[in-house]
Amino acid sequence: MGIYLNPDNEGFLTSVRSEIYVDKTELIHDMNRVLDTENKYVCVSRPRRFGKSMAAKMLAAYYSSGCDSYQLFQKYKVAEEDSFRQHLNKYDVLRLDMQLIRSIVMNEGCKEQFLSYLQKSVLEEIYQLYGTFLTGEERSLASALQRLKVKIGKKFIVIIDEWDCIFREEKENTKLQNEYIMFLRSLFKGAAAEECIHLAYITGILPIKKYGTESALNNFDEYTMINPRGLTKYVGFTEDEVKELCQRNSMDFTEAQHWYDGYFFQRKIHVYNPRSIVQAMMNGEFENYWTQTETYEGLKLYIDLNYEGLKDDILFMIGGGRCEIDTGAFQNDMTSFRSKDDILTLLVHLGYLAYDKYCKEVYIPNEEIKEEFIRAVKNSGWEKIVKIFSNSKKLLEATWNMDADTVAEQIEEVHLSSVPILTYNDENSLSCVITLAYVSARTEYTLVREFPSGKGFADIVFLPYSYSDKPAMIIELKWNQHAKGAISQIKEKKYTKALEHYTGEILLVGINYDKRLKRHQCIIEKYE
Repeated sequence: MGIYLNPDNEGFLTSVRSEIYVDKTELIHDMNRVLDTENKYVCVSRPRRFGKSMAAKMLAAYYSSGCDSYQLFQKYKVAEEDSFRQHLNKYDVLRLDMQLIRSIVMNEGCKEQFLSYLQKSVLEEIYQLYGTFLTGEERSLASALQRLKVKIGKKFIVIIDEWDCIFREEKENTKLQNEYIMFLRSLFKGAAAEECIHLAYITGILPIKKYGTESALNNFDEYTMINPRGLTKYVGFTEDEVKELCQRNSMDFTEAQHWYDGYFFQRKIHVYNPRSIVQAMMNGEFENYWTQTETYEGLKLYIDLNYEGLKDDILFMIGGGRCEIDTGAFQNDMTSFRSKDDILTLLVHLGYLAYDKYCKEVYIPNEEIKEEFIRAVKNSGWEKIVKIFSNSKKLLEATWNMDADTVAEQIEEVHLSSVPILTYNDENSLSCVITLAYVSARTEYTLVREFPSGKGFADIVFLPYSYSDKPAMIIELKWNQHAKGAISQIKEKKYTKALEHYTGEILLVGINYDKRLKRHQCIIEKYE
């Protein structure tokens, strides 16, 4: 049992001891299926706090011969699988946390020695266990593993957490990056290297670095935020898991959706950030927990690059819109940007945007992330946007006061001061501008677009939080018609029916945009 070779199960034990633990052990069954096959190379990339490290610790606890984990796993789902006992604690495991190793090297002031320190440290533990079969002159981890395979037929499971930290933390150090890629290739590429590996499981935020159009480790199957494929439910919390946690902790699932939902994989699978869900359950309060792991400064840095009108797209998405994207050219690093699409693709991998692979569109997934974008944009010096946000409170108060003329004027001002992408061409663009204009409402309301209600879908519904004393609002939009028609539609199609259990005041808001006159009209009524 060592730090890197055959670690104990303490890391995973810490996870299952926690007050909130969600069983992801079925991932082990999927890894058992690919063990010693052509598909034994697995790379999972997800944003921070999506459970990547927990999964790595779990796999190490299961496979490592340095511990006995039968009691630890027996009450979880994997214990029901036929392969459970077959592979439990039967392998030599190398577990490398690249972020931790880099931190140690940085503290010693010798980051250029990252690879030599890593290999020296791991080799020391290998010599302790298998020194009699080695020459003692091996200077690379790959050569030691290959020699052990030749001498005694020994193979290893290699688990690397934060594999991409060099590309994220040493963005400009291309020399170190290239040396690091060569190190990984020596472990995993080529016939001799492949014979030494039972399974390679690596995690990170970024997909594997590309050189041109080809991955540097093209023998790995990658599971990313762009293409999560079959491992979707194992990294992140699923909708059913969040529902169960909300029920167990007496929390409102609808509010959890508003704050943390939005990452859709394979159409039907919703994935939530585990860190945010756990914090909400533990604290009994829904709020922005993203800022505890990320700062808006990083997001602001990319927005300020403003490739090809990137800010325009960001504003459109803050308003609830979606933007088309081509993810194919992204080089999977944080410096090789050649287009707006590269920046947007990076933001998908960082978790700031969600990706719909079927429509090839990106969007802001939820309220938690929207707050980060608003904070970043406010501090980017973009005067027009700051003005829109500051006037939003005035618009909201005018709506509460049923001052329809002021509401129309404020929405018109947002329209006129908005960027080109928000130029009206259909009702969807109008809806995005309305959502943007009411951006300050997020402190009092859950905003739902295309809300199923009565005999159709209300365009925008503002549902007050449980602590709010503000009225619910149903907004219906019209295009080249009349605001009276919008109010009539709300009544005729019984859009208020969805709020039948709501006991507070309800405002009906009809808004029309006359394209010829370039004017907005608004009518506000109380629902009786």
